[in-house]
Amino acid sequence: MISSSNQKVAVVTGSSSGIGFETSLTLARNGFLTYATMRNLNKSGNIKSVAEKEKLPLNIAQLDVTDDGSVKNTMQSIIAEASRIDVLVNNAGYVLNGAFEDLAMDEIKTQYDTNVFGLIRTTQTVLPIMRRQKSGIIVNISSGAGRFGYPGQSAYISTKFAVEGLSESMSYELEPFGIKVVVVEPGVIRTNIVNGMVVAKKSQDPNSPYLQIIQKMATVLENMMENGSPPDLVAKVVLNAVTSETPSPKYLAGKDIETLMEAKRSMSDEEFSKMMMQNFMK
Repeated sequence: MISSSNQKVAVVTGSSSGIGFETSLTLARNGFLTYATMRNLNKSGNIKSVAEKEKLPLNIAQLDVTDDGSVKNTMQSIIAEASRIDVLVNNAGYVLNGAFEDLAMDEIKTQYDTNVFGLIRTTQTVLPIMRRQKSGIIVNISSGAGRFGYPGQSAYISTKFAVEGLSESMSYELEPFGIKVVVVEPGVIRTNIVNGMVVAKKSQDPNSPYLQIIQKMATVLENMMENGSPPDLVAKVVLNAVTSETPSPKYLAGKDIETLMEAKRSMSDEEFSKMMMQNFMK
């Protein structure tokens, strides 16, 4: 599907399920020529079926954010077809679960390669295009975990803290070129992210000194998932951001994260830490 001259073009990473899936469909339903990208095209059946049924302006493209060549080739292909990229939604990511001491260095590096360096690869590839256009918006899907820590997912949380700092810093540099940077911070969202969670090898050892903490966290997470928000809530937040003339730098997505951030604002660091200990560790 080729872009019409006034149709905006959006690229979404990690679109085979969850937030990326819903965001791609939401943008396409609202007139964006959308490229729903994913590492494994064998997982494209669902989104392809919906797009065909609804006759949406949506194309599916293979893109592995951990592969320089894949990112470069896919973006070049999109530009050749659509001539522009107006929106980049950096959504691809996964959770590495395990106590910090139990994490192997290779496991941490792999987590960063997707969640941080993957975002860097796609963004650096798209920025020259947006600069030439003198317009564009980068939407980085962070997490409530980019605003405060909790036990059991230190590697994942640190990647989201990195995304927050990276986004804030680059926003100053890109503003003069007409490019906006937005961070979306979902709370607990009912997706298959738990099924896709990678558990550190040492954390699976019954002799791990952190076993009880990890088991407790698993129970807490299961309970939170039951009350989590649907992924289309995040998609609507993204749509709001990319269609706003003056988007906010940060958007919370979900009542749970709104409540927690309100608590964090009203409490001292010590009070907030004590509350988190009570919620997650006891």
